[in-house]
Amino acid sequence: MNDVSPPKADPALSMIQRIHAVDTDHVWHWLRLGWRDYIHSGWIGPLYGAVFAAIGLFIVFGLAWFGWPYLITPMIGGFLLIGPLSALGFYGLSSHLEKGDGPHWRHLYQAWRANTFHIMTAGLVLMLVVMIWARLSIVLFALFFPYQSMSLDSFVAQSATMAGISFTLFMLALGAGVAALVFVTTVVALPMMLDVKTDIFTAALVSTLVVFKNPKPMALWATTIAVVTGIGLLPAFLGLTVALPVIGHASWHAYRDLVGDSA
Repeated sequence: MNDVSPPKADPALSMIQRIHAVDTDHVWHWLRLGWRDYIHSGWIGPLYGAVFAAIGLFIVFGLAWFGWPYLITPMIGGFLLIGPLSALGFYGLSSHLEKGDGPHWRHLYQAWRANTFHIMTAGLVLMLVVMIWARLSIVLFALFFPYQSMSLDSFVAQSATMAGISFTLFMLALGAGVAALVFVTTVVALPMMLDVKTDIFTAALVSTLVVFKNPKPMALWATTIAVVTGIGLLPAFLGLTVALPVIGHASWHAYRDLVGDSA
């Protein structure tokens, strides 16, 4: 008698079947859990967030120094587009806290090792998106202004003109479109890749289906991320020492609630 092994379940189908429907109240629950993990992480969260605050300041002053002030807003936008990847350490830290482990800084830098190849692939894709976004920003600037570079004072003065206002509106519309695409395809992708070691295509598909199944909660979650992060940018990026860790931790719990077992 021949032994016939049962066919293996398709991992993509298995993950799709795990998608849960939630309501908008869950968004505030994710934030509360994110804040809880931030408090429990001690100095680790603020210190890691401070690294990204320093990167933000470096971008602003570096571009102003080289005479490219028109790239400040696009580059800050690009910096935020890789947020799902930069928060990877917080997903790992929340995962360990969820298991009852004490917080440790190694949970941050070892997170990518849980699924190295596919997480690196996701990082390369996000970097490609940022490069495309930066190139589109330069093209838009060239269309609205007669020259490619200007001083910071001149750029501020030009921003109040009709060309400057039109440039800003087009940048906002384009940025919103790119951000929406990144959000839809990554809202649970990176946490899932860390948790179940899936590939980027499966993770992006599941993430997209999560948004389609939960349009109102996901719209509120996207708005919440934008508002919290925007507030974090205001006081010279120092708010990122709180905003980035809290959103990162909350994103882990959003993933667990939407695609896995609730925390």
